[in-house]
Amino acid sequence: MANLNITSKKSRTYDAIVIGSGASGGWAAKELCDAGLKTLCLERGKNIKHIEDYPAASKAPFDFEFRGSLPLEKRSGLSVGRWLSETNVQWALEENEQEVVYEKPFRWFRGYHVGGKSLLWARQTQRWSDYDFEGPDRDGFAVDWPIRYKDLAPWYDHVETFAGISGNNDGLDVLPDGKFLPPIELNVVEKHFKASLKKHYGDSRHLIYARCAHITEPQEIHIQQGRAKCMAQNMCNRGCVLGGYFSSNSSTIPWALKTGNLTMRPDAVVESIIYDEEKGKASGVRIIDRLTGEPLEFYADIIFVNASTINSNAILLNSRSDRFPNGIGNDNGLMGKFLTWHNYRGNAGAVAPGFSHKKVEGKRPTNAYIPRFRNVEKQETDFLRGYAIGVSAGRGTGYDTSMIGEELTDSILNPKLNDEWYISTWMMGECVPYKDNHMRLHDELVDKYGIPRIVLSAEWKENDIKQADDYVEQCKEMFENAGFTNIRGANRNSLPGSDIHEMGGVRMGKDPKTSLLNKWNQLHECKNVFVTDGACMTSGGTQNPTLHFMALTARAANHAVDELKKRNL
Repeated sequence: MANLNITSKKSRTYDAIVIGSGASGGWAAKELCDAGLKTLCLERGKNIKHIEDYPAASKAPFDFEFRGSLPLEKRSGLSVGRWLSETNVQWALEENEQEVVYEKPFRWFRGYHVGGKSLLWARQTQRWSDYDFEGPDRDGFAVDWPIRYKDLAPWYDHVETFAGISGNNDGLDVLPDGKFLPPIELNVVEKHFKASLKKHYGDSRHLIYARCAHITEPQEIHIQQGRAKCMAQNMCNRGCVLGGYFSSNSSTIPWALKTGNLTMRPDAVVESIIYDEEKGKASGVRIIDRLTGEPLEFYADIIFVNASTINSNAILLNSRSDRFPNGIGNDNGLMGKFLTWHNYRGNAGAVAPGFSHKKVEGKRPTNAYIPRFRNVEKQETDFLRGYAIGVSAGRGTGYDTSMIGEELTDSILNPKLNDEWYISTWMMGECVPYKDNHMRLHDELVDKYGIPRIVLSAEWKENDIKQADDYVEQCKEMFENAGFTNIRGANRNSLPGSDIHEMGGVRMGKDPKTSLLNKWNQLHECKNVFVTDGACMTSGGTQNPTLHFMALTARAANHAVDELKKRNL
């Protein structure tokens, strides 16, 4: 029996284990496999294979029974969100999959399948600048980042080249340039708005093409991945059979599998990380098979935690041992605290007169973007940090519902081009991390796998509300300057967490007393555990964060390989 146990353990032993298969987990797997490490990637959800498991990809509305709408009976048992339809029901979460205690109202979007939210993201990719890294040190909220732009710049290059990012080199110090493919053109109203900002604000405000993870001109590295040019179908969240946009499924995971070094294990709900008291390091991961309920253990010298922010926090907190009674690496008790996300409370819009003789052919998968312009070099408002602004203009279509019968049916099925152009904007503000915005594990309640339930306790603060008020005021002013009419703007009381950018809880820092991770994303107190998804964030910035996660992951994975070779892990 002992020999059988040894053999069984050997078959479950790898050089590295990656928990999670989303954007950052896929990058961890790719980099570790490229370096020759036998790597196991654990995903709690079902397997999704590129192309063959995209049942709604490229389908026209008439290909669906109800033109894409999902009947009530098909929604039964699913966690229903405003986005749920027949086109994306394959990504829906069953209501009883992971019960959560919401101590305060919060909206948590999850992607439990191979590829995670890399199949669902908006694909916006902006680099951080030193203004973002230095923000916490400058205003005293959160702790100082242990790295700066120069530390991450080559890894931004690395990720952008492989993933395929379209954009312009705009020469802005607040938003560094990168390795870009040709951009998609702004439309006529966006160009007008861009010129107006230049006229009225000089070099203090800029409208640019929003850098986006879409292949506009395939390079050899993309052809090697089997990916092709984005055809602007605008059906991205169904999965793209062309691989025109970056996802783990179309890019990093197939690449890692081709090395022969990657083992994928879907349906693996991670319970905790195993800590070896004698060796003084983590030795493996405990899982529960989602389909059979069987508990299993896997072993490795390196463990990357990329389960998405809240789950990564939960796994680490649940990894208790004699050495770490409050969770692995949590000597200072700060794990799960200082959660943050992005502030999407504000939106604004207007009519753009004078362009009714213009129209745009086809679609596009992205929008325009105004980088942060508040509190960049110094504190100048009554709120901390700042916000970026997403911008999209169009004519759109509409239909008349005043008739009945066949005429009404024909009107709905054949919408007509609107007479006027409109412009819409939305904010993405940096929520300052507060200690009382946190998650923890429930002392008594467990989920259906016997794992302690997550308790989420987070709320908007006065700073977030002031930030959104300023955004509305500034948008109205910019719209008036541009000659737009029917201007509207609102600071909505939307729920925190509504736009899937949760961050923090296992923050990076210089001091083990005030942070959990060092500059290489290693737990201060357990160096062979790396956390490189949103949980590692010290502050949130105003940029869409996924590019940042991927660059941090690539950097940390290569450091882990170097340290393993030196026998330091």
